Amino acid sequence: MTATTAAAEQLHLSRRARRARTGGPGERGPKVLEHVLGWTLVVVLALLVTRAGLM
Repeated sequence: MTATTAAAEQLHLSRRARRARTGGPGERGPKVLEHVLGWTLVVVLALLVTRAGLM
């Protein structure tokens, strides 16, 4: 294995290791939930506004 392929393999492994982290509920859970609920609220408000004929 040459130095270039060894460096490329190490870079690939480090990227895979970063992606493999699950984060757990403390790191990502509430933020994802906030985003989903926020976009749900936006869609519901848009539906109500268009149904009421305000736009």
